[in-house]
Amino acid sequence: QVQLVESGGGLVQAGGSLRLSCAASGRTFSYYVMGWFRQAPGKEREFVAAIRRDAVSTYYADSVKGRFIISRDNAENTVYLQMNSLKPEDTAVYYCTADQIHTRSPQAIDYWGKGILVSVSS
Repeated sequence: QVQLVESGGGLVQAGGSLRLSCAASGRTFSYYVMGWFRQAPGKEREFVAAIRRDAVSTYYADSVKGRFIISRDNAENTVYLQMNSLKPEDTAVYYCTADQIHTRSPQAIDYWGKGILVSVSS
């Protein structure tokens, strides 16, 4: 089992930045591919970003590429999502995830955090 706890969400104006953190506990953190998904009101949950165990290989949704940066600290069991140039359409509940493989399918994810709200005002 892996427990994931997100922090760092909140309200920000368009063009601003936020940094999400996800603290992991339980099984060996470095074993997992870590990621972020989001779900906007009335929409399906979607992939945002993922990072492999080596902390180098990263993946992004086209909608956030060039604006968001995912990183991880295996010594601190933490994964981060730096969100820059935020847009109102980035408003969503953001979920931290852990899985044995990289996948963009929410149905395939092994572990989920409870989620944290990010609101971007225009």
